[in-house]
Amino acid sequence: MSSPSPDRPALPLVLDEPRGRRKPPPHLADLTAEERADRLTELGLPAYRARQLSTHYFARLVDDPAEMTDLPAAQRAELVEALLPSLMTPLRTLEADRGTTRKTLWRLFDGALVESVLMRYPDRVTMCVSSQAGCGMACPFCATGQGGLQRNMSTAEIVEQVVAGARSLARDEVPGGPGRVSNVVFMGMGEPLANYKAVIGAVRRLTDPAPDGLGMSARGVTVSTVGLVPRIRQLAGEGIPVTLALSLHAPDDELRNELVPINTRFSVAETVEAAWDYARTTKRRVSIEYAMMRGINDQAWRADLLGDVLNGYGDWGWVHVNLIPLNPTPGSKWTASDPADEREFVRRLEAKGIPTTVRDTRGREIDGACGQLAATEG
Repeated sequence: MSSPSPDRPALPLVLDEPRGRRKPPPHLADLTAEERADRLTELGLPAYRARQLSTHYFARLVDDPAEMTDLPAAQRAELVEALLPSLMTPLRTLEADRGTTRKTLWRLFDGALVESVLMRYPDRVTMCVSSQAGCGMACPFCATGQGGLQRNMSTAEIVEQVVAGARSLARDEVPGGPGRVSNVVFMGMGEPLANYKAVIGAVRRLTDPAPDGLGMSARGVTVSTVGLVPRIRQLAGEGIPVTLALSLHAPDDELRNELVPINTRFSVAETVEAAWDYARTTKRRVSIEYAMMRGINDQAWRADLLGDVLNGYGDWGWVHVNLIPLNPTPGSKWTASDPADEREFVRRLEAKGIPTTVRDTRGREIDGACGQLAATEG
């Protein structure tokens, strides 16, 4: 196992909760079942009401207190305020793919803007959620990264994006009939592992059995990262078999230093080794995310190098590559690769035995790249 060089600084404190900002009000999704009961007790309210409130939120997907008829009318407002405060307000919802792709812009309690996307496929429904308002990773081709970090989101703010999508499906607001969210990907605004505590809390709420949580399978949850090596190793020890998606974007340090600035702190070799260790520990295949940029990282020789880098670990199919046709931001020099170059990239990787897919490009007409909608609104 390699370790950072002695002159390399530790993970910067800026990746933790930004200071000096108000926190959102406490919500039952921030708390375990026991903590919810304790909070009600502290407020002089019956502890057993916490389970009723959790059932309304996670199992019945209710957001109107008037429908919570098992709560006493005299206490209902106080109970709802204690554990179900309003966290975010939808500002705009844009639709594509005949209404089966829905992107929502949310205003948080302090005015920060974030986005989530619901994507319905014939066999599944995937929610793409944000974990931070903005992002501090400064990747130059990313709309969110160029806006900088405003603040971390709370566990409940993250979970609320999924619950809102679940409500839309349950109420038959998405073409295809009533349904449920089967997959959640932490690939919206922000670097999830830079907001580690809240993201792990959200993963636990998503996977806790109802009514303590949404009761999803951990295998349906994907957490992405640009490569915060200490946090990848921490995630491997959580005992939650989520899929890890590593946003690599380049197989060599020279280019990745430019495309993913955190690479100057954790090299390609260190980052890929941490991903391999994650796969070995969890027995979950890692996804390598690779945004294809014309003339930047889509050369055939880089496909060969990427294959060699990934083949340096294990032989049990621990990894697959997910190529992402770049959704360029307005005025950006970064553009999508030529389809012929994309096909050759796939061919080269598959020739080296690396399973490779090209991501379905949904939502281009609704500012599909994370951060685009918030940037235009802000």
